[in-house]
Amino acid sequence: MKKVAFYTLGCKVNQYETEAMGELFKKADYEVVSSENYADVYVINTCTVTNMSDRKSRQYIRKVKKINPDSIIAVVGCYSQTAPEEVLEIEGVNVVMGTNDRKKIVDIIQDISAKEKVSTVDDIMKVKQFEEMEISEVRGKTRAFLKIQEGCDRFCSYCIIPYARGPVRSRLLDNIVKEVKELANNGFKEVVLTGIHVASYGKDLGNVSLVDVLKAIHEIDGIKRIRMSSVEPLLFTDDFINELTSMDKICPHFHLSLQSGCDETLKRMNRKYTTSEYKEIVNKLRKKIKDVAITTDVIVGFPGETEEEFETTYEFLKEIKLCQMHIFKYSPRKGTKAAQMKNQVSPSDKQIRSEKLINLSSQNFKEFASNFRDEKLEVLFEQKNESGYYEGLTPNYIRVLVKSDENIEGKILNVVIKEIKNEFVEGILV
Repeated sequence: MKKVAFYTLGCKVNQYETEAMGELFKKADYEVVSSENYADVYVINTCTVTNMSDRKSRQYIRKVKKINPDSIIAVVGCYSQTAPEEVLEIEGVNVVMGTNDRKKIVDIIQDISAKEKVSTVDDIMKVKQFEEMEISEVRGKTRAFLKIQEGCDRFCSYCIIPYARGPVRSRLLDNIVKEVKELANNGFKEVVLTGIHVASYGKDLGNVSLVDVLKAIHEIDGIKRIRMSSVEPLLFTDDFINELTSMDKICPHFHLSLQSGCDETLKRMNRKYTTSEYKEIVNKLRKKIKDVAITTDVIVGFPGETEEEFETTYEFLKEIKLCQMHIFKYSPRKGTKAAQMKNQVSPSDKQIRSEKLINLSSQNFKEFASNFRDEKLEVLFEQKNESGYYEGLTPNYIRVLVKSDENIEGKILNVVIKEIKNEFVEGILV
């Protein structure tokens, strides 16, 4: 039996697509092994959000060629889509595929030798159909990530992804329901809806929206929780929030991408909302949904971000007290408008600003989690960590660690929260 190994960089969408490709290889009688092991085929599913992602891909290619010099290496994903010629020139690479037609990967690999090179990358902007890459087999019994949408038409000035993923394409609702039913039958209790721009779901179909997806999944027996990955703040209209409150399986946790708390910076980023609009949405969610957790992404050191602009962002975030914040230092991305902007911020300033917001995020999390000290919360347990604790999530995305003599993976159990740490809490089963 031939062996295939996967190395995945980037977002949850990439992770989903890697699992789907893994299933294609299994159906072709390949054994899927760890990315560190000897394999006949290595598939690198790339990210291109930052230059560091590209570098990691190249490092892994060199590494696996040393493990098996005769292996076939396929590089797929966003980096391949945006720079196919560059990727094909990397020593050791045999197959270059972009962000479409991944279903053909097994056939292409079986048709070439370790000395050949082939690229299948085409113009992603001309692709109009969602590529079905469903996953049917059992993948454990905790949370399942489900890709429902592809592409983005936002064109934020710092982001290469619209050029890597192409226009908005939505998965047919019947196909979504079919996969969720299979997941429920396989014991999954939580579904996380993912995509490149989930808020755009249905835009290309015309007769369906994200609300329809949520309602359809809500009716499926066995699914206890529905969560959305990162979503555009302006999705949360009064009507949308009211729909959410009518479905008790919707997790009271929303990742509302912010990027900056300064309106001038947001304009340069080509974001479509203002800080006052964002704040209004946060307040509405907190008023309508009990114990709601709101998390976000923030970029520090965007071109032209002065000390005053950063302080405006800091004070805004300090005021609205989001539960957790993922902080990114701006990295120029070739092919984007921001990479050509003047007044690039120094690495040292980015570092200082990043640390300040990371500290604020930790403080906010402790304050939010402290509201639940000595309270009983439902936790879906995912895995046992290296320290011997079982880890899981509450509906509102608090990571909980507990000790247990029995295997509690995949179970939803009641936990009383006791200790509040920087990014998680400890509790006891009751």
